[in-house]
Amino acid sequence: MARELKRICVYCGSSLGAKTQYKEAAQKLGKELALRKIGVVYGGASVGLMAEVANAALNQGGEAIGVIPEFMIEKELAHKGLSQLHIVNSMHERKALMAELSDAFIALPGGFGTFEELFETLTWAQLNLHNKPCGVLNVNNYYDKLLDFLDFSSTEGFVKEDTRALLISDSSIEGLLDKFTTYSANLSSIWTDTKKT
Repeated sequence: MARELKRICVYCGSSLGAKTQYKEAAQKLGKELALRKIGVVYGGASVGLMAEVANAALNQGGEAIGVIPEFMIEKELAHKGLSQLHIVNSMHERKALMAELSDAFIALPGGFGTFEELFETLTWAQLNLHNKPCGVLNVNNYYDKLLDFLDFSSTEGFVKEDTRALLISDSSIEGLLDKFTTYSANLSSIWTDTKKT
């Protein structure tokens, strides 16, 4: 049975990045989600890739919901034209509400904030706090080295194979969304090492 996706949380940069492919991918993602009647949940800014995703969804008649901490409204220039804008007190509240509103998570290219959001969401999945699909849209091979490192971490015994499989990746939006609809977490082992020494 295909998984129903009503809203997807998009993590991405508050800058546009060095290559035009990143902006184009953000616009294409926002448009494609709107065409599929899937709402966008994101960090609420009117700058960078964040704005490109939201604006593309809105321009296609879709839903874009922002969640932004009060102290970041001026710094990130909160988007004034969203379907909804939630103003929260902290980064912790921001991430929790974004997760609550969403059925899946996609990371576009971004920096520390994007990485942190993605890995916290993956950690929650590892701890069975949710079973929502998490993926990276690997635009211009941006995430190749990260994916290689996660494979290395698994080989070295710090990330179990079933946990490593929690992060989905694809270079195309259609491919990633197709993987999301058939996603099922298969956590066969406890997340901690129970071997006695």
